[in-house]
Amino acid sequence: MSRELSLTRHITSDQPRVLVVDGSRVVRQLIERVLKNELPNAVVIGCSNGTDALAQLAGGVIDLITTSLRLPDMDGVDFAREVREGSAQAYIPIVVVSGDVQERLVARTLTSHVTDYFDKALGFDALAVFIRGYVRPTEQIAGDVLYVEDSRVVALATRRMMEKFGFRVHHVVSVEAALEQLESAVIENRVPGADLVLTDVNLKGELGGGDLLDRIRNHFDYAKGELPVLVMTGDDNPVNQAKLLRAGANDLVHKPIEERLLITKLQFQLRVARRLREQAQA
Repeated sequence: MSRELSLTRHITSDQPRVLVVDGSRVVRQLIERVLKNELPNAVVIGCSNGTDALAQLAGGVIDLITTSLRLPDMDGVDFAREVREGSAQAYIPIVVVSGDVQERLVARTLTSHVTDYFDKALGFDALAVFIRGYVRPTEQIAGDVLYVEDSRVVALATRRMMEKFGFRVHHVVSVEAALEQLESAVIENRVPGADLVLTDVNLKGELGGGDLLDRIRNHFDYAKGELPVLVMTGDDNPVNQAKLLRAGANDLVHKPIEERLLITKLQFQLRVARRLREQAQA
């Protein structure tokens, strides 16, 4: 069983919304009970099939998904793929809770669309321990962050947040400077040059955060798992948010920045990227 326990971007909120997808009503109720014990304020939404679950995703923000591998209308891995490809929440954590996890692992049919997995055969007491570790992890993960922010006041405060949790931060004030750093990494054969990029969407100068995102995905051709990009924005318009996610942002960081939420997002994306690298090397 995987013990790389990740944390999603909204788990620290007052009412996290969890989508439980399983064809068995009994199993859905058991998982809901576990979630309620670990997250008393959680809103748990049960769906018996993938189609209904995708409709729920289209209707509002979901913070965490658990799914069976065998759904009445589709395979659980196919469901995870549709979430990744069709939802604005492309990097929402998807945890497989199923009885045939080990079989899929041996056959190597669990793809990178799945964030983590739990073997139902271990029992629901063990699932409670798993969920507890997932939403209240003790492990911390840090890395090198290329941080793009033109406000020195904001940059100083945000950099202190990250460095306090062990992140190594290289701050630049423009997209042009960030591109120079990425180009230098290519020339020096140390690609991608950072573990993660954190950029404001609105920056002084000709290029903004959206331009940097475009260059990273389409010029350097770094995939989301290869070089995660988090975009900071104060824009609450869901259309604009979805546009950034579709353009290749792994996640959004809403301003004003809240420390615990920022660190949660950074650590989660680094865990995902590490897992994808390990899978590629296997």
